[in-house]
Amino acid sequence: MSSSGSQGHRAPSHERWLVSYADFITLLFALFVVLFAASNADKEKVRKFARAVENAIEHSGVRQVSGVPEPVQPKEPVLNSTYAALVESLEPEVENHQVRVWLDSRGLVITLNQTAFFRSGEAEFDPAMYPTLGKIASALTRIDSPIRLEGHTDSLPIHNERFRNNWELSSARSIAVLELLATRFEIAPSRMAVAGYADNAPVSSNDTEEGRARNRRVDIVVLSREAVQKEPGGTP
Repeated sequence: MSSSGSQGHRAPSHERWLVSYADFITLLFALFVVLFAASNADKEKVRKFARAVENAIEHSGVRQVSGVPEPVQPKEPVLNSTYAALVESLEPEVENHQVRVWLDSRGLVITLNQTAFFRSGEAEFDPAMYPTLGKIASALTRIDSPIRLEGHTDSLPIHNERFRNNWELSSARSIAVLELLATRFEIAPSRMAVAGYADNAPVSSNDTEEGRARNRRVDIVVLSREAVQKEPGGTP
């Protein structure tokens, strides 16, 4: 009897842990697959965000006026969201150095580089760039902030049949952009003003061709509430 009883008794298994371990490894593998898929799906968003941050750091919210940096002020939520939307919609133009989007103490600034939008020494807006201006106008119609169009040139003197100096050229270019925004893209003229700075508000050195090219521009400035208070008719 004792012999048959000992034959019916099985030794305890010491390998049951392998089942639990295999289940754990399977779940861990599934987790990594999900994380990998999620990271790939968001890769494009991360890339765009990184470019936006890069762009903001490059300009750092500081504007050079006659070599004196003007400190940046806190960003307003509406301008911050408009900035983010424009960085995304204007990604091709930013990559091609046709447009810059940045923030400073005046508010949100969209810089139109002259080489992309105007011929040298002229103030006629290139029709090929209407779609780009349309993207900008689309963002501007979603907010009601005042807008100032600022024309800028480099320091090289100009004198041709139409313009006697850089003051006239910079003013004419800012007026050309204002007229397009008003007539073609239906931005209310009452929201806009123009200014011509000639070569008196550089963002780079005029000692190099690269610097002069950066200085030749029209800035579309969406004014912050604080900046509006300093404008004519603003609240004291």
